[in-house]
Amino acid sequence: MRIRKKKWAEPELAECAYYISDPEAYRGRWREFFKNDNPIELEIGCGKCTFIAVKALENPDVNYIAVDIKSDMLGVGRRNIEAVFADKGSPGNIALVRFNVEELFKIISPDDGIAVMYINFCNPWPRLKHNKRRLTYPRKLKMYREFLTQDAVIYFKTDDDGLFEDSVGYFEGAGYTIRNLTRDLHNSDIKDNIVTEHEKMFTDEGIKIKYLEACV
Repeated sequence: MRIRKKKWAEPELAECAYYISDPEAYRGRWREFFKNDNPIELEIGCGKCTFIAVKALENPDVNYIAVDIKSDMLGVGRRNIEAVFADKGSPGNIALVRFNVEELFKIISPDDGIAVMYINFCNPWPRLKHNKRRLTYPRKLKMYREFLTQDAVIYFKTDDDGLFEDSVGYFEGAGYTIRNLTRDLHNSDIKDNIVTEHEKMFTDEGIKIKYLEACV
């Protein structure tokens, strides 16, 4: 997802209590940051953070790590989180992290106990030579298995048909078990779906949302 340069993003993030500038220092120790033993869930490619903001507000007894490679995106995300929590004070169960997902293993370890992971509307990288950049590409799925718990679930949602069909094969090829697969999420029996701003935009354009749950 492209985003214009936000000159204010990095200064605002630097003042944000839940923005982590040194995430590698917390590898295997994320409970120390959150100061509790609540479950920790992970979203990669978190974008503008509307999803993770609502999740964190609705589930105060769950901690959330939201990762994106772009500080400009996280700057917008921080503002969106603040808007969602406007009447609740600053969230204590969110960690915003700028990091390259290619090296996610450097900031997350099996000791962190990640049993739930979200991949929402990631870049589809449709050109064949760019497929390896996809967040669901087999090499990455194998990396995630290195730190996810044995009963972990990855929740995957996209508007892109090609990415979805390829990802079904990626997950199966990497040894995941797929459940609750639908190619029309909004007309399915899936409950408690959080509609993000991009999801609403795609749906308004008549694009069906694809969804699956991949179990380790």
